[in-house]
Amino acid sequence: MDVIIIIALIIAAVILFLVELFVIPGISLAGISALVCITYANYYAFANLGIGAGFITLLVSAVACIGSLIWFMRSKTLDKLALKKDITSKVDRSAEKSVKIGDTGISTTRLAQIGYAEINNKIVEVKSMDGLLDEKTPIIVSRITDGVILVEKHKK
Repeated sequence: MDVIIIIALIIAAVILFLVELFVIPGISLAGISALVCITYANYYAFANLGIGAGFITLLVSAVACIGSLIWFMRSKTLDKLALKKDITSKVDRSAEKSVKIGDTGISTTRLAQIGYAEINNKIVEVKSMDGLLDEKTPIIVSRITDGVILVEKHKK
């Protein structure tokens, strides 16, 4: 009966270990449960079956974890789980083409670094160079870099 308990704990630990590595990223309940199962299986073997059986269980549990990891990585299961779709979308840069340096407008939202402004009767996303600007503040386009429209408070 003791051997069945140890085998069940090692199998559960290996399954939870694989789930932790390939399904649920990060440290989660599966990883903690795998650690608890493998630790308790080894403790149980040392406590109930003796030192010799304990070391054998320790060796078997290490080989089972490493072997299952190698087997799973070589199997086609990992290919079935992997994403194979390429991202083909592109950033919308139409606002950059319609706005030029020196254009003036008014902020439509509060610019806590980034917000929206109306420039040339178009609502565009802008970034404030002057820090926080309140809504309905007159602005002027000072730079356009990598699709980001940089504005400053317009001093009339």
